[in-house]
Amino acid sequence: QVQLVESGGGLVQAGGSLRLSCAASGRTFSSYAMGWFRQAPGKERERVAAIIWSGDSIYYADSVKGRFTISRDITKNTVYLQMNSLKPEDTAVYYCAAARTINTLDYTTSWGQGTQVTVSS
Repeated sequence: QVQLVESGGGLVQAGGSLRLSCAASGRTFSSYAMGWFRQAPGKERERVAAIIWSGDSIYYADSVKGRFTISRDITKNTVYLQMNSLKPEDTAVYYCAAARTINTLDYTTSWGQGTQVTVSS
């Protein structure tokens, strides 16, 4: 069983930055994919970024390319999402997820509790 705990959300002005963290535990993650999703009120969940634990493959949604960076610290079993140049439309609850591959992240049952990100205009 995988446990995921997010942190780092908050309120920031447009143009600002936040870094989200996802601490993972409960198994060996060397062959796993980790991802960040977000869901705003009234909108569908969106996969924002994902990374293979080895770092060999990274995915970004078009809406965040060039602004967000996903990374991982193997020694800490932690995945990060550095969010720069934030926009009001980035406002959402952000969730961390784990799965065997980047593609299967969309169907995983391993989720964190979520952290709220609010970007004011």
